[in-house]
Amino acid sequence: MLSKIKAAIIDLDGTMIDTAPDFLVAINRMREDFALTLDVIKTMVGKGSENLIQQVLSLDFDAAGVAARFDDALAAYQRHYLAINGDHSQLYPEVHEGLQAMRDLGLRLVCVTNKPLAFALPLMQKKEIFHYFEQVYGGDSFAKKKPDPLPMLEACKALGLPPSQVLAIGDSSNDAIAARAAGCPVLTVPYGYNHGEAVQNIQSDGIVETLLVAAQLLSAKNSH
Repeated sequence: MLSKIKAAIIDLDGTMIDTAPDFLVAINRMREDFALTLDVIKTMVGKGSENLIQQVLSLDFDAAGVAARFDDALAAYQRHYLAINGDHSQLYPEVHEGLQAMRDLGLRLVCVTNKPLAFALPLMQKKEIFHYFEQVYGGDSFAKKKPDPLPMLEACKALGLPPSQVLAIGDSSNDAIAARAAGCPVLTVPYGYNHGEAVQNIQSDGIVETLLVAAQLLSAKNSH
């Protein structure tokens, strides 16, 4: 399954960068009445900004209250997030090494994230990983986000490759469900967010400790 891989689609939040501390600061600035904890935020990350704000508001308000406050809350969150984007987050171990190793193998790299492009691009540039990727697609690049397969299918189309030759790497069920539905093989990292669920519950083709381990696995598969 991994012996004919020509490209990789890699997730951002929870896979390459631990962005939960950024979310924590921005959400708590938006939500001044009382603060959330990092553990709570981690369970909410991964399905896009709109979903995140819906969940946060739902802690305090009923459905009508959420609907009444949603637009203002989302605007406030986005303003606060842009102001601190990347300030409190950090790369996971061996991300640079893993991305470079994949490039050295001749793999083409695409990032598909549910994060809006206005957040994703400056963050990737700030953390000096943007140059590894030939394309970055955000949660607002297509009509649907992961776990819908559309972003994966569009990325494969842009690469000009069948999904069977494009490996997806992510930290959550979102990534695995989207990859499976698109026909891509998928590996998961064990350290991300996954909505508070155990990574072992994700239906993937394997768990890799880091992106460098993923590159080493691909190298071994392609050397036989």
